[in-house]
Amino acid sequence: MEANTTKLEITPLELKKRLDAGEKPFILDIREAHEVEICALNNSALIPMGELNQRHEELADLKEQEIIIYCRSGARSDRCANFLRGQGFKQVLNLTGGILRWADEVDSSVTKY
Repeated sequence: MEANTTKLEITPLELKKRLDAGEKPFILDIREAHEVEICALNNSALIPMGELNQRHEELADLKEQEIIIYCRSGARSDRCANFLRGQGFKQVLNLTGGILRWADEVDSSVTKY
């Protein structure tokens, strides 16, 4: 039996390593605006989960490119990542554990809520 080689997730430490190496992946925040006011990852774009169904075409130019998607804990972003894959996006990665895990493992100055 062949293993599935399609990567579906990225950990905060993996993302931090890539950012530190100068990579600039497209990072999509699907939280609500009031959550973004509390904390956010630098250089991330915002399309709240409730708007993604109507607004995913705004990302059409990224269908072949990597998109890293995150929320507070990783659950909402996982659902949104699956939705985008269903719309033909080829490389959507969910940030496991969301911004809470980012705060725990990468940047303790990020406000947890």
